[in-house]
Amino acid sequence: METLAPKLKDVAEQAVLDRRHLHMHPELGFQEVETSRFVAERLRALGLEVRTGIAQTGVVGLLRGTRSGAHGPGKTILLRADMDALPIEEENEVAYRSTRPGVMHACGHDGHTAILLGVAQVLARRRERLGGDLKLCFQPAEEGSGGALAMIEDGVLEAPKVDAVVGLHLAQWLPLGTLGVSPGPIHATPTRLEIDLSGRGGHAAAPHRCVDTVLVAAQVVVALHQIVAREVNPLERAVITIGSSRAGTTYNVIADTAQLRGTIRAYDEKMRDFLRRRIEEVATGVARAMRAEAVVRTFPGPPPVVNDPGMADLVAAVAAETAGVGETVPCEPSMGADDVAEYLKRVPGCYFWLGTRNEARGLVWEHHHPRFDLDEAALPVGVELLTRIAERYLARR
Repeated sequence: METLAPKLKDVAEQAVLDRRHLHMHPELGFQEVETSRFVAERLRALGLEVRTGIAQTGVVGLLRGTRSGAHGPGKTILLRADMDALPIEEENEVAYRSTRPGVMHACGHDGHTAILLGVAQVLARRRERLGGDLKLCFQPAEEGSGGALAMIEDGVLEAPKVDAVVGLHLAQWLPLGTLGVSPGPIHATPTRLEIDLSGRGGHAAAPHRCVDTVLVAAQVVVALHQIVAREVNPLERAVITIGSSRAGTTYNVIADTAQLRGTIRAYDEKMRDFLRRRIEEVATGVARAMRAEAVVRTFPGPPPVVNDPGMADLVAAVAAETAGVGETVPCEPSMGADDVAEYLKRVPGCYFWLGTRNEARGLVWEHHHPRFDLDEAALPVGVELLTRIAERYLARR
């Protein structure tokens, strides 16, 4: 396949404009009303069949190929981009700074959306190369709100039935143009954790007449961190993190309640369920031993992200031929999570990383940081990668 790069100048320029527009107008999960309208209008202008209102604010564009696959009726591939922003106040002083106080695209989803719009722009011109159908999935609420599952429940994998799923995530931890792809699991399954502790408050000068929930909370935290250290095989991946501890209102009062909030991460659902059970046993046991009570609640998130080996090989092969990809490296296993896992649990697919880090330009701040920004030179690389992947998958079918 000839390189697309010389033909992508107008697409690259438009992707930057789109990304900056989206960056200036971020919206939180299931609130992406303006983003959804922007995406739908662009897709309709390119001649795609468009569905809106999927999972409230999701959009799907369908581009039907003009010929059958080499081995019979064409297949359908879905390319996915997430659209939601984060509740973060931006600290960058750039022309395209967020115009919405307390909301920011601090994870690169504006770039993902701009890239997928670029793919639509390219393939709308090259429809004759598609031996099947292409679905472009613009998903709301990836950041912990269940957008992928909501879209699946609204039928995004049907009519036409999806045979493969591919998505990318711009990666600030990788140098610009470096691609990360691996078969098998690359992201963990997350579970939100809440522990409410009840004791007996009173005067700080009389602790013997109280049940001090600050002390109980401290002992529970120490005990929870021993679970992974001493009950999990060191060769397995597991994390328990308590990210929030709240108790008391002033210096001379013993608090009668405390709240712990955290997360559980594991690479398989069996380990996740083991950790959930042990956390409840340990927290309630420690609290009881200290004359307090503990109520434990867990809220499992999406499954692990697991790449199909064949689809991972396809992505790696296309990357080797793509201008702008400097190096392809294996994915370093991450305890992070992404609800693209919901698609990959049901359909063979691949989720890969594309580097955006540029130390020479100071673009080094990590995802979810108020100074996060990315090197937009990665955008046309992402467009070419996803375009080639879609064409190659549909052509070989």
